[in-house]
Amino acid sequence: MVVLATKCYVEGDARERALDSLDSLVANDLADLDVEWTIGVLDDEFVSVTVEGNDETAARNLLRERWGEITDHFEDGETYVGTLRYWDDGGWTLDAGKPIEIDRDELGLGPGDASQIRDRFGVVQHTPLRFVYDADGDHRLADGSRDMLYDWTRSDDDGADSGGRLNVNSATRGEVRATLNRAGHARDVITVERLGLLEQSVVCAEGTDPPGLLASVGEYLPAELKAVVP
Repeated sequence: MVVLATKCYVEGDARERALDSLDSLVANDLADLDVEWTIGVLDDEFVSVTVEGNDETAARNLLRERWGEITDHFEDGETYVGTLRYWDDGGWTLDAGKPIEIDRDELGLGPGDASQIRDRFGVVQHTPLRFVYDADGDHRLADGSRDMLYDWTRSDDDGADSGGRLNVNSATRGEVRATLNRAGHARDVITVERLGLLEQSVVCAEGTDPPGLLASVGEYLPAELKAVVP
């Protein structure tokens, strides 16, 4: 069994749709391998995939690479994945199977307190983030996650990202796409990037106003939404 570093925290029909979406993604990833799989949700809301078959080792490794893995074994100086669970002015707490507290100074994301930093970079709750484990508790955000967040606030030379972003949780990529279309914003979006099973980043087209997009689609999405303005 592989415990993926992504959560399923919605209920009812929304949970069924999310797990159906994940099953389709897993089927696509493992299409060339001789395996069968079963998807479940653990008590802490992390998603598990049980894999059996001749290629089960390769399948598990592929899933770990794609989603990250929740583990109970941590080594000093190694990089792992957790999901954003709590935050306050002093830092962020990731859920990596156990709480991982990252002090504001170890985020490496510039000025402001930790809550202001979250708002500035548009990090919605449950977003998967990589961190470097420290045996003494001085964990830090990994360079890969820092780079990802800084990239959200930058404009490329060709203007591809100059429209900013709208980050969303509690919805699958397909649900976010459908909502944007229903609200008449298909042309305002370049793509929807999948951050986790239920966390998405909408890449806005040049000239789009992310706060305005948030106001327009917010009524359709029972979710946390954060605008990122470059």
